[in-house]
Amino acid sequence: MRALLSTFSWQELRHHPWRNAAAVIAVMLGVALAFSVHLINASALDEFSSAVRSVNGQPDLELRASQGSFDESLFAHVVADPRVALASPVVEINAVALRPGSSAPLSIRVMGVDALALPSIAPELMPRPASGAPRFSLFAPGKVFLNAAARTALGDLASFELRRGAATHRVEVAGSVAAGGKALVVMDIGAAQDLFGRGGQLTRIDLRLAPGVDRAAFVQSLQKSPGWPVAVQIAEPGDAAQRVSNLSRAYRVNLTVLALVALFTGAFLVFSVLALSVAKRAQQFALLGVLGLTPKQRLRLVLVESLALGFVGSIVGIGLGTALAAFALKVLGGDLGGGYFAGVAPALHWSTSAALLYGALGVLAAMVGGWYPARAAQALPEAQTLKGLGSAPTGSGRQWVAIVLCIGGALMAFAPAVYGMPIAAYLSVGLLLVGGITGLPGLIALIYDRLAPMMSKRLLPLLAVERARRMRGTAAVAVSGVVASLSLAVALTVMVASFRDSVTRWLDVVLPADLYLRAANVGSAGSASDTGVFGPDLVEAIAHVPGVTRVSTVRARQVSLTPTQPPVTLLARSFVGDATQALPLVGDAFKAPEGSIGVYVSEAMFDLYGARPGTSFAPLAKTFERDGTTPVDFFVVGVWRDYVRQFGSIVLDARDFERLTGDRTVNDVSLWLAPGTADAQVQQAIRALAAQRQIAGDALEFASVGELRAMSLRIFDRSFAVTYWLQAVAIAIGLFGVAASFSAQVLARRKEFGLLAHLGFTRQQVLAVVAGEGAAWTVIGAFAGIALGLAVSVVLVKVVNPQSFHWTMDMLVPWGRLLALCAAVIAAGTVTAWLAGRAAAGRDAVLAVKEDW
Repeated sequence: MRALLSTFSWQELRHHPWRNAAAVIAVMLGVALAFSVHLINASALDEFSSAVRSVNGQPDLELRASQGSFDESLFAHVVADPRVALASPVVEINAVALRPGSSAPLSIRVMGVDALALPSIAPELMPRPASGAPRFSLFAPGKVFLNAAARTALGDLASFELRRGAATHRVEVAGSVAAGGKALVVMDIGAAQDLFGRGGQLTRIDLRLAPGVDRAAFVQSLQKSPGWPVAVQIAEPGDAAQRVSNLSRAYRVNLTVLALVALFTGAFLVFSVLALSVAKRAQQFALLGVLGLTPKQRLRLVLVESLALGFVGSIVGIGLGTALAAFALKVLGGDLGGGYFAGVAPALHWSTSAALLYGALGVLAAMVGGWYPARAAQALPEAQTLKGLGSAPTGSGRQWVAIVLCIGGALMAFAPAVYGMPIAAYLSVGLLLVGGITGLPGLIALIYDRLAPMMSKRLLPLLAVERARRMRGTAAVAVSGVVASLSLAVALTVMVASFRDSVTRWLDVVLPADLYLRAANVGSAGSASDTGVFGPDLVEAIAHVPGVTRVSTVRARQVSLTPTQPPVTLLARSFVGDATQALPLVGDAFKAPEGSIGVYVSEAMFDLYGARPGTSFAPLAKTFERDGTTPVDFFVVGVWRDYVRQFGSIVLDARDFERLTGDRTVNDVSLWLAPGTADAQVQQAIRALAAQRQIAGDALEFASVGELRAMSLRIFDRSFAVTYWLQAVAIAIGLFGVAASFSAQVLARRKEFGLLAHLGFTRQQVLAVVAGEGAAWTVIGAFAGIALGLAVSVVLVKVVNPQSFHWTMDMLVPWGRLLALCAAVIAAGTVTAWLAGRAAAGRDAVLAVKEDW
């Protein structure tokens, strides 16, 4: 019997290669996309984390400033502690390197280090003098050492210029360092402090503790020691890697889930193929049952077939996913449009465990898709099926199951995030999709029971509608893949359109001026550089340039509120008019109490740090606390929508910032121009003013509001480009399922088509009936896909995005695009059915009727 079963399964797989190939390809594409996305993200994250470790070294503890830098007297305090075996001071500076003959400066990181302390803590940062260089060049002023990325970008230059803010400094290349990652310059810490005006200031102190010292007790004693600066954080060595992971975690997880959409659709295609296969072989299963095959063995037989399809699809998918990942890393780098790993070109990091995991997911998807057809084969009534009076059930399940699943999906959408990720929301999407597809037979009955009487006088449409109505289970099986893929495509289309529309309207609020000025290429920190570029005298002079009616400024600074999270951005703005009109606020604004400083926080601050409107925000106050100063009380006036800074931003009035820090320099200047004033004329005048203050003209970067809007939307479209490809793949898999289903059905209905021919139907009329059935079925699929897609889009827009990226958006349904997408699916399904019918409506169909004579 076992040999008979194996032969039966093998013959089924071998004699229907195209139908089974549809299921294999669906699993293969799902596994390939998901595995390739995982490899790309994992390779980029490993490379990025490795670069962080090579630059930061492996200390026991790190002392970091919450914002800016701290007084180097703290170094003398900790190095004198007997529990500290070694202390390494560091100064970190973001700058740009000016390359001769290139108009694009290189963003570069400058690190001032103590070479005597490096070998034990960060050996990869140890300068290695070039051949022939003086022995003590690593301590010499103006001597720098480059890592591989910097050497590649700068070439064989013996010297080059570093620009920080408005100041330019020439340095000489004296050797190299082994640290990886992005372009890096290493120099002596004293030379770096002198070169960039950071005398007496440090950015970080790395500590190596003496053997046997309790780390937790040491940290607690430091924080309680007299005079310990509150604005200095004590971080664990793993915190840096955690910050890197947190930086891109939401993007990576959402992209992986999106890639698994194809695998989810593939499960429905396996279900469709095997359900129709069981229906077609119902009499064969019944005969095997009469010969002694038990119901449990029939169940096992179909599951073995689904296992074979999933295994083959997974094996091929792992190979294809590896090739796709290698190609993407070589051509696109590790970015994938998110911007988190820009400039990183990682090598492919193969993971056997990940390959086994995604391969198992592919097999599991195939097994899940084959479970219901297997149960249908198990439940066959043998005697009735042999007499042609019964067949395998094909998905006309109870409607209460669909209702329960949809209600459960709706309730799951209200659950909070788990470890910062919308796990419950993803489960909600899955339950809504499965529930909606389970309810397809009821939807077909609801619509076509009312439509059939209207077609009673039109023969060909009546035949198409009656078959869809009478074979509602089979129709539901055939279009389940289309419904799954179309609903997800609709949901993603609505989500992306809503996001883009919200970003467009957000830009209208945050870009009110005509012309914007900033320092050119200030490094990866952008406008959030810790050093202001433009002094108050230059800003005042710009305000009096002919054609400029008013100006507004922004001073940006990075502030670290917790060691494990990326820093937030503090924006000191000189508001023109009411601040509530200059910011896209979410909800109402409060009034700051007397003696408090009012701040506006982004939605991420509300989610990540609990900064609620109408309350004081103590974490920010700690970063400004100094010895002998009065504690600062920051009062959250309101919450604003910020689509640029995912991990939080805080806006306060520039006058309050100047009073707290004494810093009057700014990073960005917004200019309103008089009507008819030419941008070029204003730019030329401002460059002349900058030249008078020894600021090079190419150190200034101008952009009109139109240019900034266009650039922002280009970045948005690039970030979501990969979603369009994944949508297309999911739709293609769904249509492939329709093709497979109709091909199987029309081949099984040759006798029916032959009978129609004997009754006088022409070949064109038979094909019209088949095409009408395809249209009737895909119309239901399109209708269900639209409805389910809109429900899922609400979850994506209102739950997944806020929980993943900590910002909200307004819902926008692009009806024109959705209707065009549905029309394309209906047309494709109709044409697919017509093409499948051509193979069964010829002369063979007429002769097939003789088989019953």
